[in-house]
Amino acid sequence: MTDPRPEQFEMRRLESLSNTIFGVAMTLLAYDLPKAAVFTGAPDWNDLARVYSGKLAGFALSFIIAGVFWISHHRRLARQPVGSRGAVMLNLFFLLSIVLLPVTNGLYTNYAMSSSVAVLYGLNLTAIAGLNAWLWWVILGSWRQELMASLFPLLVFIPGTIAAAFAPHIAPFVWFIAFGGLLIQRFYAAPTGADS
Repeated sequence: MTDPRPEQFEMRRLESLSNTIFGVAMTLLAYDLPKAAVFTGAPDWNDLARVYSGKLAGFALSFIIAGVFWISHHRRLARQPVGSRGAVMLNLFFLLSIVLLPVTNGLYTNYAMSSSVAVLYGLNLTAIAGLNAWLWWVILGSWRQELMASLFPLLVFIPGTIAAAFAPHIAPFVWFIAFGGLLIQRFYAAPTGADS
């Protein structure tokens, strides 16, 4: 059967690509953790805690953020069985921002107190959130619950990135607030419960 709209792209193909990209990016977040320190001898618990505590916090933040955006991405694709060339390109830019997450996370976990590195990491988070919200707008076209929930992380990452420029040690606490979008999604769920 011939597709009556040849300019449309089947989003299932994009979903397969995105699963691979998210899986690889989320795995690469932990790639540099064992190489982050060189011990002169066998490390004890204090050495491990001193070296890896900050790195594990950065890894956890990035992993959770990637997971939340993976869920949002799949919820969007479920609502859009086909898409235009523009929608596919926008999705590819969103996936590019996910591919960059292990790079900025690797820098951030090693140089968290550098304002330049913290701002770069924050810009990556802001790009992910901004593209996510834009994609929800493309699908919904109105101010609905999902769009409001997708805008919340963007509104948190922007001031968090500004804070990173002046006080990089405070920025992660601001960025953690972005998970409030999940609360918006849950507490303002549609009465039918059809979309959870």
